[in-house]
Amino acid sequence: MKIGPYRLANRVVLAPMAGITDAPFRTLCRQFGAALTPSEMVSANALLFGSVKTRRRLVDPSEPEPRVVQISGADPEQMARAAQQNVDLGAQIIDINMGCPAKKVCNKMAGSALLKDEPRVVKILGAVVAAVAVPVTLKIRTGWDLQHRNAVRIARIAEDAGIHCLVVHGRTRACGYRSPAEYQTIASVKNVLQIPVIANGDISNAGQALDVLRKTGADGVMIGRASLGKPWIFRSIVAGLGNDNSSSEPSLRQQQYIVLQHLQAMYAHYGEAHGVRVARKHLAAYCRGLPRAADFRRQVYTLIDANAQQAFVREYYERLQRLPGVLQAA
Repeated sequence: MKIGPYRLANRVVLAPMAGITDAPFRTLCRQFGAALTPSEMVSANALLFGSVKTRRRLVDPSEPEPRVVQISGADPEQMARAAQQNVDLGAQIIDINMGCPAKKVCNKMAGSALLKDEPRVVKILGAVVAAVAVPVTLKIRTGWDLQHRNAVRIARIAEDAGIHCLVVHGRTRACGYRSPAEYQTIASVKNVLQIPVIANGDISNAGQALDVLRKTGADGVMIGRASLGKPWIFRSIVAGLGNDNSSSEPSLRQQQYIVLQHLQAMYAHYGEAHGVRVARKHLAAYCRGLPRAADFRRQVYTLIDANAQQAFVREYYERLQRLPGVLQAA
């Protein structure tokens, strides 16, 4: 699969997730095989004010290529300026968010709210594509609600505007994340486009990825919430799509190493105090499905010191490795 001049290593990419896909997590997912690791969604308006929080969400020129920044907004001129600014800072692909269902985003007529305003979609896509010399991609949902599924019309608008790749989440904005994803609309989108289409929604293993690719004819899959606490999911899915079933869940010792390395990266990125706080949600996800997870989560939220947090994580995994019947250390 190619996006502009970039040939991707495989067909499995990370979904941009606010508060999750920061630089440390993107780096980890890339190490495990994610072909693309977009930034968290950056508000075009906030970017122009240059807050510390916003600057942390931007890509760094040292990150692996191609570097992708996702921007969100409702004003075509602001979106064009935000795209230009990100390219100047090292972005090699600009992704436009028209899929976020969050109320605080939709109330500003951004994210998936834009699906209700097709003329504005034309203006935003045209302005951003004209503003930068790098590929521009777009992420959408199937529509605003079940009665207004307009993904096919938006897809045609996107291709006509010069968008290089389209990601479709298989739910409407009204569905949020509650109902099961549906893939027929994604298949309909793929049938009318020449540009690559990536399917997103309810994909958490290689079997589901293969099933979605068959149902939709999509060129690739995007993994979101299933990667939180399991960044190694990309290795597993990439292997499965290549008919290689040898990739297995990391042992507890390997997971311990991965988590501790992730903690160090977060402390370096955010500073120790803020890094400890950001790490809590990742640690709560890492222990899903493991023994004594509830106790682990309860205690980890009480720790305010990086050394104490690391020591607690190390002790937890070492205790698990001594339990019978769990993933043994390799």
